Amino acid sequence: MTWLNRFNFKKHPFFATILLFFVVILVMIFSSVSGEYPLSPQNVLSALFGLGDDFARTIVIDFRLPRIVMALFVGMSLAVSGAILQGITKNPLASPDLIGITAGASFAVVLFLSLFSDENNSLMVSIHWLPLFAFLGATLTALIVFFLSWKNGIAPFRLLLIGIAVAAFMNAGTTIWMLMGPIYRASQATIWTTGSIYGANWSQVKVLVPWSILLIVIALLLRRQMNILELGDDIATSVGSQVQKNRVILLLISTGLTGVAVAFAGGIGFVGLLAPHIARRIVGPKFQTMILFTAGIGALLVLIADWIARVAFAPIEVPAGVWTAAVGAPYFIFLLLTERRRGRV
Repeated sequence: MTWLNRFNFKKHPFFATILLFFVVILVMIFSSVSGEYPLSPQNVLSALFGLGDDFARTIVIDFRLPRIVMALFVGMSLAVSGAILQGITKNPLASPDLIGITAGASFAVVLFLSLFSDENNSLMVSIHWLPLFAFLGATLTALIVFFLSWKNGIAPFRLLLIGIAVAAFMNAGTTIWMLMGPIYRASQATIWTTGSIYGANWSQVKVLVPWSILLIVIALLLRRQMNILELGDDIATSVGSQVQKNRVILLLISTGLTGVAVAFAGGIGFVGLLAPHIARRIVGPKFQTMILFTAGIGALLVLIADWIARVAFAPIEVPAGVWTAAVGAPYFIFLLLTERRRGRV
């Protein structure tokens, strides 16, 4: 038996979380030095402190670092959003992309870009309004899916089927709006349908990071209520929890996290499904112990996917969402088969 098997991370979730974020930092460093134009760690450090040659500073500061920071917070946002959804629905198959919330946010983003862009494809309003539109699209889609899925409760398979149907409708709307717009806008369709960190810049990061941090902190503050909700409505009510109010608040946090991620990275799929399941297997199901670990797993998934997107077929770039789907789709099939054996679908 190895040391890793002897060490029980479920008894030491804090240590597991620290270890995970150390791995995340290592991946960030590796991503900053590798790519079509490899750089040494010394060159990267010099560029970060404003030293070294102009070429290295441009590569690191203007191109790689914004992508790394965006991948970090997009992954964290999608992962925490998935964990909240799975908790409030008690459905292991729930995730923002699988039940259509990501597609709704994507449609809202494309609608925003279409309505508020001039003939030169420049925004006529502040980019700070973009996450709000994405949030509204994600929230409206979530409410539609939950309303159509409700029949004396929400069965996992019914939620999944209706979510897939709503996602298909929203993706069709996204494609139509893209094709009706300029060629430039149509060329960006892959970002909103498959998800990509390509083209990330500091103006986008400055909007993404504060919203992500704020919503994740609120989720952490509500971790006790999340645990109570997982015990069932009757028990939660008996201990004084305002079940419906807390469920609505958590749903809004989930859609907010999805919206802010999709606003700048598009629909990177399966992160919200994979990360919570991996976290539960390693640190256990308690929300207060798994929320940060889930965020770390999500960050790690998107960082690795974006690095592969940059280097696998350079100079051609495959969207990061393709690589997360390559891992997530087989795992989703495995989950479906598992739920079927348990008689839940």
